[in-house]
Amino acid sequence: MYLSQLKLNPTQPEARRDLGDAYQMHRTLARAFAPDAASEIPRFLWRLERERSPGEGNKVLVQAQTGARWAGLEALPGYLLAGIAEKVVDLDRLIVEGSILRFRLRANPAVKRDGKRWGLHDEQEQLDWLRRQGARVGFAVVGADMSQHERLRATQRRSGMLITVDSVQFDGQLRVLDAVALRNAVGAGLGPGKALGLGMLSLAPI
Repeated sequence: MYLSQLKLNPTQPEARRDLGDAYQMHRTLARAFAPDAASEIPRFLWRLERERSPGEGNKVLVQAQTGARWAGLEALPGYLLAGIAEKVVDLDRLIVEGSILRFRLRANPAVKRDGKRWGLHDEQEQLDWLRRQGARVGFAVVGADMSQHERLRATQRRSGMLITVDSVQFDGQLRVLDAVALRNAVGAGLGPGKALGLGMLSLAPI
């Protein structure tokens, strides 16, 4: 799995546009995987991590099974504050049954009722949602803190429809129950809203 870190300059016009519109950010990142309209876009996940100080920029993490071509963004004057950091993560070595790992997940906890998706706003309901996700994809939550409750608004480019999604960030520890299922889940993401920068499960050794 390839993991890239981009540090965007919030004072640069194109970067500021992307930071303010999740769909636009997704489209910009997609061009690094599919440079033209004829190319198929492979699955990728991303997450925006805003720095506390405005002058420090904003970090975007991008995760995919295939490597990206970042030359276009690197050539855009002022878009990045630093060079793009890339590394390859060996999921087979990282995710081993029985091991305990640190995790971070920014997600849209939601349930479906009567064919519609409803966001969960109560913290206990959100934590229960995370535990259900873990049971489905091969991990048990050892402990988790919730922060950065945020309502995301974006306009779908094709329909022009305004989309509102509630998100929350989970940070904690998990125990691997099914290594194969969890590796697949890391690649696929958890929950809805992946084009909005949600669903990327980041894991690291303790």
